Amino acid sequence: MEDTLLTVDCGTQSLRAMLFSRAGKLVDKVKVEYEPYLSPNPGWAEQDARLYWNALCAAARELKARSGPAFARVQGVGVAALRNTPVLVDAAGEAVRPAILWLDTRNAGRVYRPGWLMRSVYAAIGLLPALLKAQEDCKSNWLRQHQRETWDRAAKVLQVSGYLNHLLTGQFRDSVASQIGHIPFNYQKLRWCRPGELNARVFPVEPEKLPELVAPGGTIGRITRAAAAATGIPEGVPVIACASDKGAESLGCGCTLDSMASLSLGTAAAVMTTSRRYFEPLAFMPAYPAALPGQYSPEVQVFRGYWMINWFLREFATAEREEGRLAGVPPETLLDRFLRDIPAGSLGLMTLPHWGAQLKHPAAKGSMIGLGEVHTRGHFYRSLIEGLAFALRDGLERIERAGRIRIEQIGLAGGASQSEEICQITADIFGRPLCAGETFEAAGLGVAVITATGAGLHGSMADAVRLMVRPGRMFTPRARNTELYRKLYQKVHRRIQRRLEPLHGQIRQILNYPERSGGEWRPAGGEG
Repeated sequence: MEDTLLTVDCGTQSLRAMLFSRAGKLVDKVKVEYEPYLSPNPGWAEQDARLYWNALCAAARELKARSGPAFARVQGVGVAALRNTPVLVDAAGEAVRPAILWLDTRNAGRVYRPGWLMRSVYAAIGLLPALLKAQEDCKSNWLRQHQRETWDRAAKVLQVSGYLNHLLTGQFRDSVASQIGHIPFNYQKLRWCRPGELNARVFPVEPEKLPELVAPGGTIGRITRAAAAATGIPEGVPVIACASDKGAESLGCGCTLDSMASLSLGTAAAVMTTSRRYFEPLAFMPAYPAALPGQYSPEVQVFRGYWMINWFLREFATAEREEGRLAGVPPETLLDRFLRDIPAGSLGLMTLPHWGAQLKHPAAKGSMIGLGEVHTRGHFYRSLIEGLAFALRDGLERIERAGRIRIEQIGLAGGASQSEEICQITADIFGRPLCAGETFEAAGLGVAVITATGAGLHGSMADAVRLMVRPGRMFTPRARNTELYRKLYQKVHRRIQRRLEPLHGQIRQILNYPERSGGEWRPAGGEG
């Protein structure tokens, strides 16, 4: 019986536990779905952190029941999880309040008040708006200001990956490559900030509340007796430091050089590469730590991304939801008929897919232009998919310009990559071939690559990628569609944001949406 790796991909809407062979073959998987978040107040997005642990336990136990001998051969466990979702825990590792998800839109007051000289410098180089927006978005800042007693009761402030790693091992440790969010992390040095560094001022967290960091491939700890009883994983199996969900996806696509990029067609869409050099595709937006130790992952993200498919299903696709329920098929697959039937360009309907504010554009809003009586909900859907692909193409070109590189290969990952229609439209818009992997579970495979290396099954990460990652479907651009999309991209899409941004700013001034914090920090005086 071949050795196996147990990988966990904990996302916003579901958790997947997967068994991979040392050769990178997916042996079995279990998916546990859950409500993405609870919203106790408008714009809030919270989740009971224990739900993630319960899902991991349930998935692992089911895997063990289904795959007995293969499960017994697990040589290592690795965790990838959603990003920018702080979990406050006490000294025993129990959450003291619900986790605040990356989707949450509440605003904190500002905590860093630069003097007039530094304020002038930040304003002159264009950093000031991003600096103010980042402070407002920081959930730890909000907790310190509005729930100070809870904050003080917390022994540690963890990412979801760190929370799960602790429950598996009893150690407050997490991977360097999982530290992505509004946290006091130095992205260039790949370590926690030292006193006085900018991110320590903007996102202040007491050093003793931060977990110990371990490089990807290092050992977090070993499965404890309690974790073994809860999950069925054999006691003593090593838990390996892995990466964030996006970082693991990128590695699972085989993206180890800056001549390759990966597209994540997930709840948050993103395009990223892997680089030995630190560079920022968007000014003042850091390159994140890569799944490869000591390297970086320059990335451009579309905030709500392919979550917009769920939004469309909820608001416009009652018929497909019911048809899917009766037929026992995911309703998302039924939407592909619109992508087949509606012509490229959606008869002039163009979508700017900013269904959530961006750090660089805090007043940004989604837009559709070119509406006419010929347009149906099918045109709406195809235009959404095209708009997302246009935005990702723009992100890829920003990465190439900032890094002075040329991307030769592009891999596909994420839930929407299961749709051949979406992949083909994306290839047409990019005007470049795209390659999906042998399994669309790229994050799970990326975790398996890191875990196999850390557990000693392969000599290096490069060896593991070469032996475990294999190409699958190839999507070649169709010349006629590509030429049409090139004109729409250059003459229309790239100008929409610039033309509409002043109007979006006026809407925000008039309606205070997205909400502004309203000024400098004032203590809120208690829980609530």
